[in-house]
Amino acid sequence: MKTNRRNFIRQSTLAAAGLAGLGVTNAYSGQKGQDISDRNKPVKTRPNPIGVSTYSFWQFNGPRENVPIEKCIDDAARMGFDGIELLLVQMTSEENSYLQNIKRRAFHAGLDLMGFSTHQGFLSPDPEYRLENINKTIHQIELAYMLGIPTMRLNTGRWGTIRSFDELMDKKGIEPILEGYTEEEGFKWVIDSIEKCIPKAEECGVVLGLENHWGLGRTAEGVMRIVNTIDYPWLQVTADTGNFLENQYEQFDRITSKAILVQAKTYYGGGKWYSLDIDYGLIAAILRKNNYKGYISLEFEGNESPETAIPKSLELLRKAFS
Repeated sequence: MKTNRRNFIRQSTLAAAGLAGLGVTNAYSGQKGQDISDRNKPVKTRPNPIGVSTYSFWQFNGPRENVPIEKCIDDAARMGFDGIELLLVQMTSEENSYLQNIKRRAFHAGLDLMGFSTHQGFLSPDPEYRLENINKTIHQIELAYMLGIPTMRLNTGRWGTIRSFDELMDKKGIEPILEGYTEEEGFKWVIDSIEKCIPKAEECGVVLGLENHWGLGRTAEGVMRIVNTIDYPWLQVTADTGNFLENQYEQFDRITSKAILVQAKTYYGGGKWYSLDIDYGLIAAILRKNNYKGYISLEFEGNESPETAIPKSLELLRKAFS
């Protein structure tokens, strides 16, 4: 114990000597270093880093091979982003060599691989279907781990009573409950299923982010009910600025205390399904209030060419989150 204490004192003394050699001293000493009045100056906050989803370059327009992940990485770096979020269904392989080449390419481009956007659904009375999606999600977590990505987007899934996504958007995402079942049962299916994915997320160090994305995640109340019921640090929220179609700022505020990633929509050229007039100054204020310091991930969902709209979107977000 005495030896440890002596080592601690010795190391502290050496550290203090090193700082003194650099002209750094305690502000209270009245010697070199920070003037005591500096303590009253406001601390400059670090701006949120800005990334972009590969979805922004593709938007499901044509075969995914036409907009390869590799090109998205190169374009994101050229345009000045800090990171990139990968859309799993846009990837052309799940082989380890492909994944590691993506990781290498992003690193060489100076981009963080900071998000993994996946699809799954647990909103079904069929236990076999839910088990299939649990196993699928566990596999996706393993892919995120292999890529070194720290967070992965989750969906609750939809009731499936409206088949066409275009029709669902026409109805503002409101979908009738499956006949013969209740919303309470739906929440139980989703919560039980996500709970079975949590151990793999914790093992791999991948935080799951439940998105406000139709189904039981259409409202802030639904998202927070699931996250708060499970109440585990490896399940948080992926907060999307464009998926609340009523009381958007109030609902967004309710979920951001648990946000692990923020997806920011823009609609230059008019939206593919709808356009929202999003006040990103207000969004930034809400995030600051909730002490969110993480990534903002652009999801461009307009009809303008990504080549012109994505740089404009980046400029908009940089200004708002600076």
